[in-house]
Amino acid sequence: MKKALSQRVATVPPSGIRKFFDIAATMKDVISLGIGEPDFVTPPAITRAGIEALERGETHYTSNSGIAELRQAISDNIQRLYGVRYDPETEILITVGVSEALHLAFASTINPGDEVIIPTPCFVAYAPAVIFADGRPVTLCTHVENDFQVSAGDIAQKITPRTKALLLGYPNNPTGAVMSRERLLDIARLAEERDLLVISDEIYDRLVYGVEHTCFASLPGMKERTILLQGFSKAYAMTGWRLGYAAGPAEIIGGMRKMHQYIIMSAPTPAQFAGLEALRSGEPDVQRMREEYDRRRKVVVAGLNQIGLTCFEPRGAFYAFPSIRASGMTSDEFANRLLQEERVALIPGTAFGACGEGFVRISYATAMEKIEEALLRMRRFMQRHG
Repeated sequence: MKKALSQRVATVPPSGIRKFFDIAATMKDVISLGIGEPDFVTPPAITRAGIEALERGETHYTSNSGIAELRQAISDNIQRLYGVRYDPETEILITVGVSEALHLAFASTINPGDEVIIPTPCFVAYAPAVIFADGRPVTLCTHVENDFQVSAGDIAQKITPRTKALLLGYPNNPTGAVMSRERLLDIARLAEERDLLVISDEIYDRLVYGVEHTCFASLPGMKERTILLQGFSKAYAMTGWRLGYAAGPAEIIGGMRKMHQYIIMSAPTPAQFAGLEALRSGEPDVQRMREEYDRRRKVVVAGLNQIGLTCFEPRGAFYAFPSIRASGMTSDEFANRLLQEERVALIPGTAFGACGEGFVRISYATAMEKIEEALLRMRRFMQRHG
């Protein structure tokens, strides 16, 4: 049993996010600005829909694809928001969170050795998902000078004969960056010219501030080559319900469904009915939560800049990604010392790729009073170390 683990599993390190959660959990009086989930509870009408589904006996498997009503509601919602129409029978698959959709997307399209270009900093699961599918992640640095947006020219330089796909994650975790429509149009033209599959993770699409989100599949010719990953966790405060979906070409969704039926069978049934209610009545809740995130965003960005942690303006998700270069520390050292000295937990930028060095991720998905206290503690810290 000396080599029980596969090489691809053994070579992937544990999540850099989880490390700091585990340390913070052993300490008292810690303010966590690290967790990437809404601090709001699921809106009552959505919760009630899940409870009522249980009470009327909706405790059995659904179709592998998910309940028909939910798929139809998702199709209608995407068309309403972005003008793209997906066939709910063949082009939409309900998954256990977007995490399952991400893994299915790669496992059903990547052959051993295929390369996937991934702009970084990025969500910690992207590169491992490619590796677990026997592919090769090819990382591409984005920079604060360009508001952490990736360009078609940068992507083109990374393309080789083995390149199969491009993974886009915007609005971005960890930076809060939002891609402009013009840059996405350039990338769409490149994808068509070089015959690239595009996996577009748009889980934060409803959480944008002062800008419009562009759905990549809505761009000319892109629906046919895009796997759109989406879900309910962020906009509807439903992280624990584990409900996501993928939308894309029927052939690809069919392959993903085949894997899904062997691995999962179907997403949790009560959660699917809750998701249906979210799409039917949850828009006022989305607006309410987004307004509160925006209020916190402004306080966080202004506060960070005032204490010398230069921060570009994030326009999406609920993260800020300030530079910590004024401290003279590495990202990991800064996060560790801030936690030990001031009991504020955040995530070093390197957890999201090597290009995150010199930055830390701060989540403002926490109560305003905690944010304000954390900024006071960080001010003390920078007065000693800035």
